[in-house]
Amino acid sequence: MRIEFIEIANFRKLRSTRVGFSKEKTVFVGANNSGKTSAMVALRYFLVERERSSFSLNDFTLSHWPKINSMGDHWEKAKRADEPLPAPSWDDVLPSLDVWLNVEDSELHYVQKILPSLDWEGGLLGVRLRFEPKDALDLQKEYLVARADAEFMLVAGTEMAEKNKAEGGAGEVFTVSLWPQNLTEFLQRRLRSFFSVKAYVLDPDKCKNPEYGLAQSQVLPEGSEPVQVDPFKGLIRIDEISAQRGFGQANNAKNEESDSDVAAASGTRKLSEQLRRYYHSHLDPYVNSDSEDLLALKAIEDAQKAFDGRLKEGFAVALKEMEKLGYPGVTDPRLNISTRLRPVDGLNHDAAVQYVIRVMDGESALDLHLPEDSNGLGYQNLISMVFRLMSFRDAWMRVGKAQAKITTSSEAFVPPLHLVLIEEPEAHLHTQVQQVFIRQAYKILRAHDELKDGSRLATQMVVSTHSSHIAHECDFGSLRYFRRMPANGGDIPTSCVINLTDVFGKDTDTQRFVTRYLKVTHCDLFFADGAVLIEGPAERILVPHFVRYQEEFSDLSECYITWLEIGGSHAHRMKELIESLGLTTLIITDLDAVDSDGKTTTPKRESKQKSRNETLKSWCPATEILDELIDKPESEKSKTYQDEQFSVRAAYQYPITVMFKGVSSEALANTLEDALVFQNIDLFASLKGKGLLAKIRTALEESTTISEVGEKLFSSLKGGGKAELALDLLEIEDPKALRPPAYIREGLLWLASQLRQHHNELGLAASGIPVKGEYKEVA
Repeated sequence: MRIEFIEIANFRKLRSTRVGFSKEKTVFVGANNSGKTSAMVALRYFLVERERSSFSLNDFTLSHWPKINSMGDHWEKAKRADEPLPAPSWDDVLPSLDVWLNVEDSELHYVQKILPSLDWEGGLLGVRLRFEPKDALDLQKEYLVARADAEFMLVAGTEMAEKNKAEGGAGEVFTVSLWPQNLTEFLQRRLRSFFSVKAYVLDPDKCKNPEYGLAQSQVLPEGSEPVQVDPFKGLIRIDEISAQRGFGQANNAKNEESDSDVAAASGTRKLSEQLRRYYHSHLDPYVNSDSEDLLALKAIEDAQKAFDGRLKEGFAVALKEMEKLGYPGVTDPRLNISTRLRPVDGLNHDAAVQYVIRVMDGESALDLHLPEDSNGLGYQNLISMVFRLMSFRDAWMRVGKAQAKITTSSEAFVPPLHLVLIEEPEAHLHTQVQQVFIRQAYKILRAHDELKDGSRLATQMVVSTHSSHIAHECDFGSLRYFRRMPANGGDIPTSCVINLTDVFGKDTDTQRFVTRYLKVTHCDLFFADGAVLIEGPAERILVPHFVRYQEEFSDLSECYITWLEIGGSHAHRMKELIESLGLTTLIITDLDAVDSDGKTTTPKRESKQKSRNETLKSWCPATEILDELIDKPESEKSKTYQDEQFSVRAAYQYPITVMFKGVSSEALANTLEDALVFQNIDLFASLKGKGLLAKIRTALEESTTISEVGEKLFSSLKGGGKAELALDLLEIEDPKALRPPAYIREGLLWLASQLRQHHNELGLAASGIPVKGEYKEVA
């Protein structure tokens, strides 16, 4: 048994979202404010019973608030008109979580209380958990009473103000805002009094696939009755490691002995407290003692007797002195001091957990001890998380003394599914440690003899992260990309989730290439606002340099952009992934002109030349004819995905007009390097240096026409040294003196304008990018 997928509706930014679960671990990735945390919170609020009291009105999708207020307005209008009150209509706005389990027919005994019918023979089983009014009519009545009281008070205040005015008092118009102004304001105070989570069994035959990234959650039949018991009790055990771990701080957990308490476990900050909790659950010799505990118990008893004797001796003088005060009298109980030694007391101090550092003193070793809060936060975080995972597993499997604490038959039943939620495990962890943790975490959760075969009991781990290192360490099929969707009309931005398992379909070659490329390249594609695919190392060096130092691109430096160095012959392989992520992308690439025989050549008009650049040919602008490429208007160099609401644009060389030795001519570059020269002729003519710099200076000196310069540069660039040239250009004293080629400039300004528009649509203008430069064609 395992969770196949969940569907979250009307919960914060997740208005209608399906999230598929991998068999073992599922990793949530996505840019900031994309809904990853909302999904984790939804799982916690709906599935953990004690967390259900944490719901607030802010958990309702904001776009539904006007609809909720409108419903309240209709109630008030009907009451004023003395008409029958409209029936409350909450179904379309209620937060819900649909959990779809994949259950074998041999596991029927686990799921009897959530079967849709007696004909079910295995497969999908669905349960909807919905946060809804306990009694919708009672809520309606209480709201109208509260509104009537507010209006009565407002009328009374107005009358008093009028009376005061008539008696010569202040003459201002009486205005005051009394609670509640509307239904949402009423619910902000009274939500938990009127709402609770109820469960409904869903029909597997009515389960539909998402459309355009939106889940098609089934509508409950009229008159559906909720399940009277917790549908997942005894079926799913849930444990959580939250993002707010606060290492090095004191902890105020109420129940130190509760290993199974999710809230306490997620809030534990110090390792020593976790050790005490683990001890109580699994090691305490006073609980269900066995032969291995007898020696320990005997030692404790002897120590207690010896200590009692010493205490009696030590307090004898003080107790005798107290008798002089008349206490105790003949009938008064006498005072006795005795010890109660428990092994766990040895862990109840700040130095219970220490780190040992071994140093050499001459030829002998000396162990030095430091308290746990003296170690680095990264190590504390790692050790703490690993220990919690072990504790979660052992509590689930009733390891050690945990079995003895079972008091009911239902508690003796080991749930067949263990769901572990981990938020942002990368906090304070070094890169390599992040990767080690995500590789080993699931193995730790399965490190038990009864779990190794994996046939009967299942573990599913869900991780949310902002770390590209963790994402790269996971299989592509385990990633779930949370994508921010722009608002439509007067609506608000929401999110959808992309299952990266199916991005490439049956094209295994492309999937293998992209997967391997992303694993060997440090990029943060899954967390960026936009992407720039660049041709080679020279572009990788110089384009970010332009963004940093050219004033018109300054706003881009405030954006979260990922730079991917991937040649024009391979950039098209990213097409399916970019389209699935809906990521605004700029492709900076080369014309790569070839003649009719397919040989590389300098680009020329009306020469029947083509481009061998596969990205230009098959993706954007989807043509290989050189004359068509170089004459494309700027608007046709981009591809807009209307349904997905994002764009991709190719930036490549095109003819520009330059002044060379007093003559104005058209120059057509083939690569970044000759485009740089044509854009900065005077600068390159004055630059000193060796290698390509020297060859460029010589070409400019010896040539009489710009066409001749192009031919010489074509020959010189065949010898390599492009990256070295880029590094040499970084040494220019004034970095602003090097102007970007026109095609790169236009591409970067296009990207800036797209990101500004996208941020505005997402409602992030306040923290977004106020782009100063404008995108426009450059002659």
